[in-house]
Amino acid sequence: MTRLRSRWLPKYGARWALGLVLTLAAVLHVWALFDSDAVERLDGFLSGLRMRVEKPVLDPRIVIVDIDEKSLAQVGRFPWSRDIQADLVTRLTREYKVGAVGFDISFPETDNSSGYKVLEKLSREELKDVPGLKSQLAALEARMDYDGLFARAMQGQPVVLGYSVSERQTKGMLPAPAFTAAQLNGREVAAYEPEGYEANIARLQQAASGAGIFTALTDADGVIRSSTLLQRIGDGYYPSLSLATAAVYLKARAIFPHFEETADTLSEAELQNGGLDKIVMFTPQRAIPIPVGYGLVTTVQFRGTGGPDGGAFRYVPAVDVLTGAADPAVLKGAIVLVGTTAPGLKDIRVTPVNAEYPGVEVHANLIKSILDGRFKSRPDFALAVEFFQVLGVGLALTFALAVLSPLKSIVLAGAALTSAALFNYWMYASQDIVLNGAALTLLILALFVVNVAWGYFFEVRKGQALVSRFGEYVAPELVAEMADDPGKYNMDGDSRELSVMFVDVRGFTTISEGLAPKELREYINLYLTAMSEDIRDSHRGTLDKYIGDAVMAFWGAPVQFPDHASRAVATALLMQASAARLDEEFRARGWPALQIGIGVNTGLMHVGDMGSKIRRAYTVMGDAVNLAARLEGITKVYGAGIAVGEATRAAAPEFLYRELDRVRVKGKNEPVAIFEPLGHRDAVDAGLAQEVAEWAGALATMRARDWDAAQAAIEALRSSRADRPLYRLYLSRIAQFRLDPPGADWDGVTNFETK
Repeated sequence: MTRLRSRWLPKYGARWALGLVLTLAAVLHVWALFDSDAVERLDGFLSGLRMRVEKPVLDPRIVIVDIDEKSLAQVGRFPWSRDIQADLVTRLTREYKVGAVGFDISFPETDNSSGYKVLEKLSREELKDVPGLKSQLAALEARMDYDGLFARAMQGQPVVLGYSVSERQTKGMLPAPAFTAAQLNGREVAAYEPEGYEANIARLQQAASGAGIFTALTDADGVIRSSTLLQRIGDGYYPSLSLATAAVYLKARAIFPHFEETADTLSEAELQNGGLDKIVMFTPQRAIPIPVGYGLVTTVQFRGTGGPDGGAFRYVPAVDVLTGAADPAVLKGAIVLVGTTAPGLKDIRVTPVNAEYPGVEVHANLIKSILDGRFKSRPDFALAVEFFQVLGVGLALTFALAVLSPLKSIVLAGAALTSAALFNYWMYASQDIVLNGAALTLLILALFVVNVAWGYFFEVRKGQALVSRFGEYVAPELVAEMADDPGKYNMDGDSRELSVMFVDVRGFTTISEGLAPKELREYINLYLTAMSEDIRDSHRGTLDKYIGDAVMAFWGAPVQFPDHASRAVATALLMQASAARLDEEFRARGWPALQIGIGVNTGLMHVGDMGSKIRRAYTVMGDAVNLAARLEGITKVYGAGIAVGEATRAAAPEFLYRELDRVRVKGKNEPVAIFEPLGHRDAVDAGLAQEVAEWAGALATMRARDWDAAQAAIEALRSSRADRPLYRLYLSRIAQFRLDPPGADWDGVTNFETK
């Protein structure tokens, strides 16, 4: 808990709070406490996507007799006269022996297209004196009464007419209702209640076996996703075309709502719908439950993309039926829906699977669901499932995404999105349960985007700023390495073992006095550039600062190297070679000679961003740092270009070293051995290695106070290498010890009291 408050809350608290706000918003939407048109549109898109994923399987039980362009071209413009409709019904029921016929067409007006009414009027007026005209008309009346022909064709046949509901008029004759309000025993069943209707004329309705409402139920975006199975007109509940056609086909005795609970056990919301969750179609074989939601609405399961090539239902041109060209095997025993795909007849609908979907096929899909006894529905617990999904996933991602790396965040968010989609589809395909997925999908995406954006604008930019600042100190390749994972690096204070270097120009005061200001600037710039490149680029050192002509650098931070001492020694040797090259160049230009001294030491140091509120720097501090500075200063005493401490020599054993002395520098009580690195052991010649060995023996002899033997050994070394200032220094010390022998407590250590 303490760790949470002290470490995690300051770092992740803001992101957690934002994630919780987004989760709360999604929860409130699921509970319908606020609406969002965008979310509802996405739900609609996802519902269509679910349907498009399923490959359609042709259902031979349902056939659509299509008033298509071919039929219009051969039969004539629509609406067709009722004698043609009569012929169509006769052929379907008596010749092709279909199981049922449902007309996705209404007949609200009398058909006078035969001309009989006109002839009858003429026989009474202008042509009343024509002999035999009235008797001839009487003989023709039955054949010219197209409504009568149509009614007689339907009489006793399984034919269902369609009709529409209207808010503007009451027209035609309604069929018998499925049930009435009085039959509900005081229950209230919520349903759509149109003001009026445009039904079929009475003589046709009386001849038909039933009628159903074909008016489409569209969502706010104009898309058909669901359908009313029953609507209330007055005191009666009237079925849809699909429900009425299926009832006739199955010879249903009744359609009635099913109540599982008594009124006193229902919630207020359930009471508004009467506690109804399904209606039941009672057939001679079985009772078929049909799940419904509020308003007696059911979800339409669209199969395929619709139309003759949609793959879900067979389409037969109406003209093929009229001419007898249709395949009897296709139509026998099938439910036939008479509708149109001709664009000019305006029965093309917008659905989730296709923006140009035949309206008649909407009814076909509902009939198939009734026959199969499988409906996609939203039961009462669907809301609870969505709630716990949103809440659980939202909380998990809120707390997880904030602490994960970008790559892991992508993996987790992708896994959450995939899992949610698979679960949603499994519930739809296997359990026939429709779950809204838009709120959960948007929540996952929002949480991911917010965390990625936050990470970029705050964490990544912070890391980039850190890396950019380190770029002033370290090699470009190290900057690139740090940029890959900036979180591993920071400028906070830390104590660790590092190697530090100090470099200084010999006699710089004299140099500065002998050069003009412009030449001095060029001199020092060329020198500092060469030294800095050797430090930063060759062995990935961290360039600390320039102190006049001096340079300070260290190895092992911010990027840690286990071989930091070896890198420091190798860099020192390289810098001496660079200084020699520059010396030749400077001498050729008539400039003073360049000589440098380098001190290197290894040990525990404090590293980090240090300084004041005004100016800070990434640097190192500690006794080990001070010793390196002292070593650089005393290199001139021994005529050595480089001096390293004992810890550096031990940490970088691959180099050949010559011991210079054991010294006690100012500020240190304990003496330290100092060494001059001469090169990599594998690269130095045997002669130099032999010389170093002989020198170690001479130094040991001297520390044993055997002045004669020590002098003889050093003289022998000097004879072959007269240019060694170190040998002259020790010969002078021996001479001094002969005149003034050291005390009995002499430990062979040289004390330095100056900085």
